[in-house]
Parts: sequence; C-alpha cells; structure tokens
Amino acid sequence: MNRDWWLARWRTMFVIRTVEETIARMVSSGEVVSPCHLCIGQEAVAAGVCAALSDGDSVWGGHRSHGHYLAKGGSIEALFAEVLGRTTGCSGGRGGSMHLLDLDHGVLGTVPIVAATVPLAAGAALAYKMRGEARVAVSFFGDGAVEEGHVHETLNLAALYRLPIVFVCENNLYSSHLHWTERRRADNLSQAGAFHSVPGVSVDGNDVEAVYNAAAEAVERARSGDGPALIECRTFRWRGHVGSSFDLDVGLNRQGELADWLLKDPISRYEERLGELGCSSLAATKEIIRREVCDALDAARLGPEPRPERVFESVWTSNEAACAR
Repeated sequence: MNRDWWLARWRTMFVIRTVEETIARMVSSGEVVSPCHLCIGQEAVAAGVCAALSDGDSVWGGHRSHGHYLAKGGSIEALFAEVLGRTTGCSGGRGGSMHLLDLDHGVLGTVPIVAATVPLAAGAALAYKMRGEARVAVSFFGDGAVEEGHVHETLNLAALYRLPIVFVCENNLYSSHLHWTERRRADNLSQAGAFHSVPGVSVDGNDVEAVYNAAAEAVERARSGDGPALIECRTFRWRGHVGSSFDLDVGLNRQGELADWLLKDPISRYEERLGELGCSSLAATKEIIRREVCDALDAARLGPEPRPERVFESVWTSNEAACAR
C-alpha cells in the first residue's frame, strides 16, 4: 500500500463527504425534497470494501447508500440529478436518494426496505456461480437488518451453496433511533452467521485499511469458491437517521456519543497518514474535488424534470402478448 493507494482511498472518502455535505445543504434549503439518509462519518466502509472489488463485481445497498454508489464508480452528476428528481438521474429521477442504480459499475440496486437487497445479492451470487463467472456480490446492510428473518435465511442459503458473496454489516450502533443495547442482549453481530457456518470478523469501520484488508480476504475467499463471509464494520453516522441535522434520530437526541466519534473521523485520520508519507498538503486536491462536485451539481440542475405523463411508465406492461404469457 504505497502513497498512491492511500491517496486513492482518501480521495474516495473525501468525494463521498463533499457530495453528501452538498446534499445536506440542499435538504436544509428545501431544494431537495426526497428523503435523504446520509453516511457522513461512515465513508471508510464503502471506500475500503469497494477498493477490494473488481469492475465486474456487484454491490447491493439500502437506504443509506450514496457512499456505496460513489465508491463503486457511480456518477456524481447522475446522483445529484436523481435526488433532484431529474430524468438524467441514475434511476431516471423516479427513485430519489434511496433507489440508486449504475449497471456499468455494478451498482445493481439500493432499496429503502430494511434488508430487502440481501437476498437479491445472494441471487446475483448464485447466478455468477451457475454461469461459472469469477464475480462476487457484496451486500451492504445496517445493524438493524440483522434482526430480519430473511437475512438469516440468506446467510444459510449462501453457506449451503458456497455462494460468492460478502455480507458487510455497517454497525453504526443505532437502528433508526434505537441503540443496540435496547434491541440486543449481546454485542456480537460479527457472529451473526456462525450458526449458518458463515465466518465473521469485526473491524474498525473508520479505518479504511482495516476495512480493505478484511474485505480483500473475504472477496478472495468468495471468488475462489470457499463461500461467503461476514464483516462487521463498527462506525457511527454523524447526521440523523434521515435528513441533515447532526446527532438526531427521528427528533430524538442520542446518547451523546457524537463528540467522541468526531475524533475518529476516518478522513482526518488518513490525512495524518498521508502526511507521514510525504503529502504535506491536500488543500489543492480538496479544492479540485470541490470544484468537480460543484460542476456536477450545476450540470444536474440543468437536467429536465419528468413530464407528468411519465408517471405510469414502468408500472405495468402495455405488451398484450407479454401479459398473456
């Protein structure tokens, strides 16, 4: 891991942070009316995992997936256009913040229903195996999703058929406004797959190197035919469950952990590491990224708004032969 590797990971995290802070300002101003769930503070998970993937691998996410989309190579302009409801958005302006798609970069779906894409990721992995493709599916989900029954059904099926899938639990300690201690007896999410013979590991989710190392090992295991693995990434979101406010969940104050987690900022930590590697100043690079983000937003704002008559498109088929089948 040379300086270029570190710069690339830092850049991915800084892009995610800059894009999401921009979205937060648009939410606050009312320009964006789509519900937005921000991953500010959690950027190292997406950056570390996606660094271990190839172009042909797929990622599947949930309601808080801007970071996954961007880390896998999704267009900033298309993301902005989507949250603004423009037809040039990555989902045609029909999905908003929580329905992101980029087939060219392997972002095959994000869905706001908790854990809904976990079995879909396993379906992709099954297809890769049946077709003999050396591809891997990655399922991103939160700690609350582990309490859903179909997550455990998927873990069992993935283990049984040795599917090429990696389960990534982004444990930010809260499911909406409920702390894990209000929902569980033990702090043991990394062992959620143990009953199903899926090995698990817990890592510092704000350490992009630790996340990458765990992901690289799990991806290699999956790609070589040894089956799935689960990675618990311990992290913390700085903003509320939904919206732009700091340290709020559905209008409720959390337990005051934010101040401690701000000190664990994954971006600041790796700016220090880059300084040790001879990158004395990142100010110029930051300004370039901010300009790229601003330019992408300006372009997205110029995208056309959907015509009212499009509301019924993609709702049902108008092909009578297809209906007959």
